[in-house]
Amino acid sequence: MSARDRFHNIVKIALTKEQWVITQDPLTFKYGKVDFQVDLGAEKLLAAERENEKIAIEIKSFLNPSAITDF
Repeated sequence: MSARDRFHNIVKIALTKEQWVITQDPLTFKYGKVDFQVDLGAEKLLAAERENEKIAIEIKSFLNPSAITDF
């Protein structure tokens, strides 16, 4: 598991305040033979449409002197 970004918990709290439900922390999935990991998985029930809307969130602060280091 990779290190969490400095703003991970702040983003998570903000999403929760906007009625998003954090479903996975981190979100991991496989596409073909490649394993992926994204910081958060979340969903929000849209009552008017009665459908689920889902998002995956990758949190980056880019605070290091080199952008290459952050990747």
